Amino acid sequence: MPSNAERLNRLEELRAESLMGGGQARIDRQHEAGKLTARERIDLLLDPDSFVELDAFVTSRPEAGSDTPLYLGDGVVTGHGTVDGRLVFVFSQDFTVFGGSLSEAYAGKICKIMDLAMNVGAPIIGLNDSGGARIQEGVVSLGGYADIFLRNVLASGVVPQISVILGPCAGGAVYSPAITDFTVMVEGTSYMFVTGPNVVRAVTHEEVDAESLGGAGVHTSKSGVAHLAAADESDALDAVRRILAHLPQNNLEAPAIVPTADPADRMDPSLDTVVPEDPHKPYDMHDVIHAVVDDRDFLEIQPAWAPNIIIGFARLGGRSVGIIAQQPSVLAGALDIDASTKAARFVRTCDCFNVPIVSFVDVPGFLPGVGQEHGGIIKHGAKLLYAYCEATVPKLTVITRKAYGGAYDVMSSKHIRGDMNFAWPTAEIAVMGADGAVNIIFKDELAAAADPAAERARLVADYEREFANPYIAAARGYVDDVFRPSETRPRLIRALEMLATKRASNPRKKHGNIPL
Repeated sequence: MPSNAERLNRLEELRAESLMGGGQARIDRQHEAGKLTARERIDLLLDPDSFVELDAFVTSRPEAGSDTPLYLGDGVVTGHGTVDGRLVFVFSQDFTVFGGSLSEAYAGKICKIMDLAMNVGAPIIGLNDSGGARIQEGVVSLGGYADIFLRNVLASGVVPQISVILGPCAGGAVYSPAITDFTVMVEGTSYMFVTGPNVVRAVTHEEVDAESLGGAGVHTSKSGVAHLAAADESDALDAVRRILAHLPQNNLEAPAIVPTADPADRMDPSLDTVVPEDPHKPYDMHDVIHAVVDDRDFLEIQPAWAPNIIIGFARLGGRSVGIIAQQPSVLAGALDIDASTKAARFVRTCDCFNVPIVSFVDVPGFLPGVGQEHGGIIKHGAKLLYAYCEATVPKLTVITRKAYGGAYDVMSSKHIRGDMNFAWPTAEIAVMGADGAVNIIFKDELAAAADPAAERARLVADYEREFANPYIAAARGYVDDVFRPSETRPRLIRALEMLATKRASNPRKKHGNIPL
């Protein structure tokens, strides 16, 4: 019978073996490919010495008589630790063991920490680097994926879920990140696709490589599947930490209030001239956002996809806020299919996790065109309308310039439960712009005029003087106040403080039926 000393030695030997994953040669190949190991990634993500590993001794369950080697941990490192002192649960796929392929035991490890995260109310972070299902296990490995997908769905809106793509993520494996709240990719070394280049080539005869099919650039600018692209793994994991800083532990808590040296009563005179005199001239809404938020610090999400709308996190008076803003310098800030989907998802994410929403509005309407109509702009625009209507978090709106037509209604107007709706003196709230309105209202007069051009110019000027302002809406209470642009920061901070104890709920139901 082994002595206690021998038993302790055996424990240390097994622990050392589990730390090596697939062995030194495969670790070296991982580094040569410009990638970190599963454990190195966890060390970069979490606070120093905070990681507590679970299931380090789990191995796969091969068929009797199989000569498949067994590796301690079975290709995924799981456990919990802290990020900025906050508890998180993490799994990190290990490409050095069977290419990170998922087995029944591997899936069981991930499901265990997801269940724990739900039970204690803490975020789940998945570090993905896997070749997909372990073919040798067949349908058992596919069942493992489904077990994970179910937990992703049940955890959605309960605890934050963040996926980081640090290598391949292919086939069924892509659907777990797709369900999570945020996905971060690494340029040049990560990719996602349902069917790889070889299958695409065989089926459609299209010539494409992994990067152009599903690389970080594709998914952050064309498909909208990923939220951020990072230059390297360190930057990707830092992005995770920054996102988490704006979110609470779970849906029953509020995000932390972070002290700031930026005065709550700070006013920025540059905002008084940011909107051009010419209503057709663009400006950069980023200038407005940076001038208003704490320390000019804005974490933009999905900056390269649908850039006609801006979304991201910031703080106002130390409080985390989600910002949605039109970008007048891209498509004049018009809402199209992608912008509507992008903003709707972000509104719902903020609402899930008790993050107040601040909307900066300069919208001429929904983007016209055959492509937009045939692509379903009605359905996709309705997603954004639905999201704003459904949200019960504090909602603040600032109309900086145009708010025309149905887009005025959609962008967190008073009519869909906007809590505080403000306008700058430069705001124009109307069914449409003066040019279009005059063409419709005075069609007969223009046709009969001796000088149609002069008459049209006069009518446009009259219409702009009477209607191109925020005061008609303010007279009806649709706008709570009109103030100088330079006052925006203190007014928003005061409104957030006033709404800090807001209580609102939706009618009891199983769930709504958002137009997907």
